[in-house]
Amino acid sequence: VCLFLGVCGDEFSILRSPQSVIFRDGSWPIPGERIPDVAALSMGFSIEDDLSWPGLGVGDLFHRPRATVLVTVKGVDKLALPVKKISYPIENAVPFSLDSVANAIHTLFSEETPVVLQLAPSEERVYMVGKANSVFEDLSVTLRQLRNRLFQDNSILSSLPLNSLSRNNEVDLLFLSELQVLHDIASLLSRHKHLAKDHSPDLYSLELAGLEEVGKRYGEDSQQFKDASEILVDSLQKFADEMFNLYSGNAVVEVVAVKAFNSPLMRKSRSILQSSQSETENPYNLAYPYNYNYSVIFNIILWMMIGLALAVIVISYNLWNMDPGYDSIIYRMTNQKIRMD
Repeated sequence: VCLFLGVCGDEFSILRSPQSVIFRDGSWPIPGERIPDVAALSMGFSIEDDLSWPGLGVGDLFHRPRATVLVTVKGVDKLALPVKKISYPIENAVPFSLDSVANAIHTLFSEETPVVLQLAPSEERVYMVGKANSVFEDLSVTLRQLRNRLFQDNSILSSLPLNSLSRNNEVDLLFLSELQVLHDIASLLSRHKHLAKDHSPDLYSLELAGLEEVGKRYGEDSQQFKDASEILVDSLQKFADEMFNLYSGNAVVEVVAVKAFNSPLMRKSRSILQSSQSETENPYNLAYPYNYNYSVIFNIILWMMIGLALAVIVISYNLWNMDPGYDSIIYRMTNQKIRMD
């Protein structure tokens, strides 16, 4: 039973997607570390390792979505999302990031400066590149800015039914500030609708931990946690509809609900002891696995060298057998006296 709950407890849901991206309805588990690959393939990018997961279909290769929005909700393994959504259980919920997808966008669309926004309000972690720097420059990212934003006149506090949540509790304010971020992102993007109509794809990655803090503060059986879950579901659905409409129905909106990650997120970095460690880990001096681009580069270099070698042979043969009296332009353009000399 524990093994089943560990495999099928967390959930990966598709709230909105265009017709060009096909997500099949089924209960196929998706490995947690392959969620970025699903986002990359849905946007039309290639990945290093093949993904043998039947949940994602081929779709229309010539019409890729112009935006991918991925919201990660920590502290709950399942949200009461609408019935129309498609959900898959997550197997081995490990921390992940969309850095590989962001790098692919930067590489292929560097001149068009697409919108790339990665934000974790509770950790005050933000990453904005391209046109996102100008569009979301007024977005509240620090905890102090978020708190001040909630008490402004046009905040969500005037429209949300707080129920058992309180405006005077720091945990409740953290949860509400994350919902305010969702509202502000859609509001700021609506003022710059031309960015949603260009040809470069955009990426939004948001991590929400406010519900997890509410569960730790009041307990998961408390009325505050139930009210917060209902408010979060309504806000996510509204946010998904707004983003989907801003991109004219050509955006993928995904939600990852994770009770708790199995391990902390570790960034890859080089170490001065990397060379010595690799020698101990590889005592048989085996060759490293080659990259998937190896065959492409090898064929380019091989046929280029063969073409250059054939060109040198043909040119050398023609020069060796050239008749100076008829083939050389020097002998045809000079007079008879210079030719005799």
